[in-house]
Amino acid sequence: MQLRDLDILIVAPPPGTWGGRYWILVKLTADNGITGWGEVYAASVGPAAMSAVIEDVFERHMAGENPENIEIMFRRAYSAGFSQRPDPTVMGAFSGLEIACWDILGKARERPVWALMGGMMNPRLRAYSYLYPLPHHDADTFWSSPDDQAEAAAEALESGFTAVKFDPAGPYTIRGGHQPALGDIALSVAMCAALREVAGDRADLLFGTHGQFTPEGAIRLGRAIEPYNPLWFEEPVPPDDPEGCARVARAVAIPVAAGERLTTRAEFAALLRMGGAGVVQPALGRAGGLWEARKIASLAEVHGALVAPHLYAGPVAWAAAVHLAATLPNLLMVETIGTGGGFQQALSRHAVGWDGGWLRPPALPGLGVEIDEALARAHPYAGDRLHLEMQEEPCDYSRPNAFRGGAAERDRG
Repeated sequence: MQLRDLDILIVAPPPGTWGGRYWILVKLTADNGITGWGEVYAASVGPAAMSAVIEDVFERHMAGENPENIEIMFRRAYSAGFSQRPDPTVMGAFSGLEIACWDILGKARERPVWALMGGMMNPRLRAYSYLYPLPHHDADTFWSSPDDQAEAAAEALESGFTAVKFDPAGPYTIRGGHQPALGDIALSVAMCAALREVAGDRADLLFGTHGQFTPEGAIRLGRAIEPYNPLWFEEPVPPDDPEGCARVARAVAIPVAAGERLTTRAEFAALLRMGGAGVVQPALGRAGGLWEARKIASLAEVHGALVAPHLYAGPVAWAAAVHLAATLPNLLMVETIGTGGGFQQALSRHAVGWDGGWLRPPALPGLGVEIDEALARAHPYAGDRLHLEMQEEPCDYSRPNAFRGGAAERDRG
């Protein structure tokens, strides 16, 4: 069996769907006709440029290879151009292609991917989601409204979730870490208080940030929200500062979670060695693929850290995270986007099953995902913006720092 053909679909989720401006899906076909689906999460260049990288990685390192030879293909891509170091764009391209290889292998062996990666450890997976606006909420003001977020949390708990994530402490600026504004600290405290009142001891609060603070700024914010006992403080400093992350972890009585923007075990190893995270969050379409993520999870295990795969992408990355999670002895939980939404589930033909706020790993061969190609091709991305973007303006210390929760539906290029 050899890898033969590659197809790339850049899908724009319709309004009302969360997960970024577009999803990069890849379809590999082997010479025996078996197809596999993968998803690339890395998107620091535009879709056309990223498609060219994906094509180059496939033709240069994978075409004609047996899809079971994951390790040699990884080493080729990782070492390309005399680099042999983490490159988020190249490894992002490889990640999606590698996921597709596992899908092919599972179908060829008539077994789910989790069965090929150590077998079933967790037949029922705890899930969490960001809090997203309910139909009657204003999509602009929701992110800064403790009352609206509390309403969304109540609905999430009613549907069975035992953990919810929220993100009141913007902005995300290209200028790097900053000290939080006093207003941002006050809003964070108010949000924690409102959500803890709703959740009580029925659900964990996951405090989300995206690397926007200096270590000292993160410590100030973290200590302010400590009384509400969040389960984690997510990515408090920029991802290129593992030592700063460790300083926060030592100073704040909330476990630090990090890793959604890291790639390969080399970057995760540095974070774990320094004690920078008690929870690691590999994104399957960026971290190096399923096999590399399994190695990252093993590194975390020996450092006493738990794993919570990250997701802000489409249904293939979601399914891949579920298969990985099914195999892990040190799994904490799996990120979802609500319960998958109408478009996610329709696009993947309802591959991932739910049991209240818990996930059931697919039992079908491969990833268990069969993408509805007609639906995918009916929603091409025609914009020129990136999947997610940071603002150029610095933190505002005189007015509120509004944050719209990533790529809201009206903010699509």
